[in-house]
Amino acid sequence: MDFIYEANRIYINDNDGHMQAEVTFPCINETTVDINHTFVDPSLRGQGIAGKLMKAAYDKIKNENKKAIATCSYAVKWFDSHKEYCDILSK
Repeated sequence: MDFIYEANRIYINDNDGHMQAEVTFPCINETTVDINHTFVDPSLRGQGIAGKLMKAAYDKIKNENKKAIATCSYAVKWFDSHKEYCDILSK
């Protein structure tokens, strides 16, 4: 499964080009993004895709030397369960 990367979005499409899963993290300012949305199509749920999207978002945000806040309920839960990735969270 290959993710498609945009400036503030990571997603996957099906073979017909329809978006199947995504995480969005728009900029709040020059150094901080808001992880505000995750979505996985019901046909793909239960495969760990949301977690993989979150890890990809973490890597991208960290590599850009940015911080994040999490307002998406899934992102909040993911960070709570994965303390090792909380270093990007804005204090």
